[in-house]
Amino acid sequence: MEEDSTCRDLPLLVSSFIDTFVDFSVSGLFLPQPQNPNPISPHESPDGTSTSLHPLQTRYPSPDRLVAIGDLHGDLHKSKQAFRLAGLIDASDRWIGGNATIVQVGDVLDRGNDELKILYFLEKLKREASKCGGSIIIMNGNHEIMNIEGDFRYVTQSGLDEFKVWADWFRIGNSMKSLCDGLEKPKDIFEGIPLVFRGIKKEFHDGFRARIAALRPQGPISSRFLSGNVTVLVVGESVFVHGGLLQNHVYYGLERINEEVRDWINGLRGRFSPSFMRGRDSVVWLRRFSDELAKNCDCSTLEHVLATIPGAKRMIMGHTIQGSGINAVCENRAIRIDVGMSKGCIDGLPEVLEISGNSGLRVLTSNPLYQKRYESQLKEDRKEGLGLLLQEHGPNQIEVKA
Repeated sequence: MEEDSTCRDLPLLVSSFIDTFVDFSVSGLFLPQPQNPNPISPHESPDGTSTSLHPLQTRYPSPDRLVAIGDLHGDLHKSKQAFRLAGLIDASDRWIGGNATIVQVGDVLDRGNDELKILYFLEKLKREASKCGGSIIIMNGNHEIMNIEGDFRYVTQSGLDEFKVWADWFRIGNSMKSLCDGLEKPKDIFEGIPLVFRGIKKEFHDGFRARIAALRPQGPISSRFLSGNVTVLVVGESVFVHGGLLQNHVYYGLERINEEVRDWINGLRGRFSPSFMRGRDSVVWLRRFSDELAKNCDCSTLEHVLATIPGAKRMIMGHTIQGSGINAVCENRAIRIDVGMSKGCIDGLPEVLEISGNSGLRVLTSNPLYQKRYESQLKEDRKEGLGLLLQEHGPNQIEVKA
């Protein structure tokens, strides 16, 4: 009986080995495949009806320690710096954050050269954090949505090359699987993708094809790394979103938004994202609360939005680069954490936001010069509604408490 079971499971073991081999070849990380993968596809439930894999959790209680990290945009080095700044990884990139909860507010993709490497890096940390009682929650930004829709306006040449390398290894893996009896013949990942693209230089065509294959709805990379992302999130008293929320989004339903985006990424809702993800007033594009000038922020609308979400006291957003670092406006109701740290943005020095319990906020910065800037602007910030008490925290960190 044991021998029969081994023989029966051998094709799946071979497939898992090949997938792990491909992962290592692409990322340099050893990520063994899950031993008990969900046997239900994203398209079919046991009764034959269409469904997504699992409901996404939208609301969480307040953890002991919550760390929010802004847009990463393909810069692996700065991404690791941000995690080290918060004391979450050691010099060997291993998780040391204990039971902390981390929220990364989206825009891992575009503008940088290490997009896939960051996705794999975050997946590695998720597994390590889970073993310690911690969790890492990744959100969808507008650049994830753009790439799934095939909008590559902000892709770098190295970004295209990285996906070409992935596609080559992925096809090698599929060729190896096709030689194994007992495994279904893999589908051609380039099926339905044109060979040429009008208006695009010929040398970019292979990179475009690889990126479309990886990231389109139900693509191997989008399904694996992006479909589990949330688009809106509530943790204790904090609401997280990449761009911003309006009242119509809340009335539509935060859970509903998350599920519909996930179903779309899994290939259940057509080529284009749901309407609430498109346009300047959408969840991932909104900038009404993100202008660096506090007087230009729509604080009245923000107050009404937060009033419709039980227990919510603040909205934490990325998307709009804050050249002056992480900051708050609208009487601390709008916290903006995108500091443009990627070299593809403004090459800003990493900063992260830490929340202890519900209300103990502090900014950890790697820029020691910000101490003087914070001090000189303290009075003006209070007039604008920031009202934060600043304290030095270590040689290169500033503590900001409400």
